[in-house]
Amino acid sequence: MNLLTHPILTVAGGAKLSLPALFAAMSRGEVRGFPALRPHQRPAWHMFLVQLGALTLWTARRDTLLSEPAEWASNLRGLTPEHADDAPWRLVVEERAKPAFLQPPDPGGLTWSSLTTPDALDLLITSRNHDLKQTVAEQASPEDWVFALVSLQTSEGYGGRGNYGIARMNGGSSSRPMLGLAPANEGDTSVDPSRWWIRDVRRLLATPREGGIGIVGGPALLWCLDWPESRQLDPRDLDPWFIEICRRVRLKHECGALSAIQSNSKTSRTDAKSFKGNLGDPWAPIHRTEGKSFTLGGGDFDYTRLRELLLSGDWSVPLLARPAHDEGGDMLLVAEALSRGNSKTEGFKSRVVPVPGRVIPLLSSPTVATFSKAQMDEIKVFDTALRDAIALMAAGGNRDEIKRNHFQRSVPARKRFDRKADRLFFPNLWNRVAAREGHDAHAEATSKIKFLKELQTAAEEEWNSALPAVPCPAIRRPRAEARARRAFYARLRREHPVLFDKEEDTDVAA
Repeated sequence: MNLLTHPILTVAGGAKLSLPALFAAMSRGEVRGFPALRPHQRPAWHMFLVQLGALTLWTARRDTLLSEPAEWASNLRGLTPEHADDAPWRLVVEERAKPAFLQPPDPGGLTWSSLTTPDALDLLITSRNHDLKQTVAEQASPEDWVFALVSLQTSEGYGGRGNYGIARMNGGSSSRPMLGLAPANEGDTSVDPSRWWIRDVRRLLATPREGGIGIVGGPALLWCLDWPESRQLDPRDLDPWFIEICRRVRLKHECGALSAIQSNSKTSRTDAKSFKGNLGDPWAPIHRTEGKSFTLGGGDFDYTRLRELLLSGDWSVPLLARPAHDEGGDMLLVAEALSRGNSKTEGFKSRVVPVPGRVIPLLSSPTVATFSKAQMDEIKVFDTALRDAIALMAAGGNRDEIKRNHFQRSVPARKRFDRKADRLFFPNLWNRVAAREGHDAHAEATSKIKFLKELQTAAEEEWNSALPAVPCPAIRRPRAEARARRAFYARLRREHPVLFDKEEDTDVAA
């Protein structure tokens, strides 16, 4: 089970490849997917392959991708020249004082516990064993263990005493985010793993490495280093692209099956708490004033979150989420992270937003930021109208009787409306930006009106849907409904009169 020589990794179509053969196939643009990869493992697997590919080429002083497996194998071995037996690339190494793939050497004197399946090793923490079943991968293949190791060692957080998380996150209950751009295939919004990997590797190789945290050319594959108890690594001594580990794990092969053992540690592997995750990760947004990496603690990558990260100016947009100066064509904005809390996960969050090629050069322009803020304000008008109308209805049509619990009645409808606004936000934003940059005032005005009308339709749908369920005494209901409906449309008319320019007012004034 040597990743450099054995075909362990399955790609779309059923072929099995070694790691060098996989890199060669991806360099040729031939890999379309990984059938055995679980959804939450995708960001860790992509980031691992990019970091390893870039490290391999940089160490070999190569600035172009390699198309032959033998070349990749030779250069991957160049990362571990002191291990002629390929121990760092093997899933199982019987001599535990040696490293194995993403498995640090055993310093001795540790207490180990057993794990029988790769999903028990993986980073997910599930509640009551019902969202994603635990320890069910009893017929696991070696690649299942590979994916679990990558997921655990490069993305795990704090898991209780003796189980520390990675350096590239802001605290043990945080998450390692991935925010990046991927090339889009024509007419397709799915991510092409080969084109994405090629783009990111080339982008890293073309970016100067000096000036950040770490020593260029320092230790990079941390599982190859001895890990004496209580001894930590300083990120400033490591290569900026280092591939980390956070747990003591060893795989073993007995009775024809793989299993694992794990042990605790007295300290985290890397002494990085003071860095707050700000270690030059090319996928991690960094807060400009607080100097911390982004954490997806609840919520999702909705339009408000993505606008905050990309356009508010409060966050530094990571390298691989910024287009290169010569980059053109349609692209996909990919945002993924495991939403983490205190000793729990709150779900894997993934969002892919198509970005037209005509907008790519403008992503960091003031025009995009200005229009995104305008659309946020426009959405707020409809949200407020929906909130106040439902609250007025719940109060029996009497404004003076509105209380906090009446506003709470509007929460489900507002959440549904917000999800609809989320689907409308970015397509309309790109249209408005393109119209402004093309000096087409008519197209810009048309895009705005179209967006407002779509928001109006969405708000009306939620208003009409919520109305029958709002409790109100029967004797007051006709008046309450009339007043609430009038209040709803009055706010829209006041804020966006363009929506009513060609409409009759009879039913609004009823």
